[in-house]
Amino acid sequence: MRWIQWAGANFRSLFPLCLAVVLFAGLAPALNAQNAAQTAPSLTDEQMEVFLLKARISNQRDAGGGVTASRRATLTDGQLTHDAHIQTVDVAQAVFEAGRNTELNFKDTYRYNIAGYRLAKLIGITTVPMSVERAVDGKVAAVTWWVDDFKMDEKDRLKTKSMGPDPVKTTKQIQIMRVFDELIQNKDRNQGNILWTSEWTMWLIDHTRAFRTGKSLLKPEQLSRCDRGLLDRLRAMTPDALAKAVGSSLTKLEQEALIARRDLIVKHYDDRIARLGEPVVLFTL
Repeated sequence: MRWIQWAGANFRSLFPLCLAVVLFAGLAPALNAQNAAQTAPSLTDEQMEVFLLKARISNQRDAGGGVTASRRATLTDGQLTHDAHIQTVDVAQAVFEAGRNTELNFKDTYRYNIAGYRLAKLIGITTVPMSVERAVDGKVAAVTWWVDDFKMDEKDRLKTKSMGPDPVKTTKQIQIMRVFDELIQNKDRNQGNILWTSEWTMWLIDHTRAFRTGKSLLKPEQLSRCDRGLLDRLRAMTPDALAKAVGSSLTKLEQEALIARRDLIVKHYDDRIARLGEPVVLFTL
């Protein structure tokens, strides 16, 4: 009886605390969601661009990987804090020796990261992160939005032999990447610059060695299928629209080569459609 009386008295004294714990447990998910919304708000393209151009840059450190001494930095405007990738590389060589390979008129430049984003936006590819031109520590640089929710790169995906929860969608994303890389004549699409998020979205980063002036396709045999909307937008892209989109990030010669490759890509798929039919060749992501 005494124990029951003691327990009852102590329960009455502890009840407010217990109730508070229960209520907090119920509110915790909502509070976490609210905090997440405050630290990573949904931004329009215009807001993201202003942030990359104007936010204060701090905590610069090695970005890891690559040979261009690129850096990862933390940016803040007082309300939003987010990381960015900073690249200042701007190299041009008449002859470039890379092991057994020799390349003429070699370029490795920050400009192509900016061009990659602007071109992707023009043709409706939304998985090339925004990149802007900005002076950083006295050097002109490409400042690129750091990809959120990174899960693995392509090397890790191939190592695990995983196609994710939706292999068909994964395959479609790979096909879109191949079209984009032929368009920009990307000779440096290594496994480290293909990123996958936890939701199995592929992001394409680091295009500083793309946009060559060759007017042929590198691996047309890999262009088996294409997103219907992407092919329509490629077909509709005019030299004037391209020039307006990329601005000074591409020279006139680089733009002309890109249009020539676009023509070959469109013809390649038109030929496949004529032989195999649209249902075999085209898809919608």
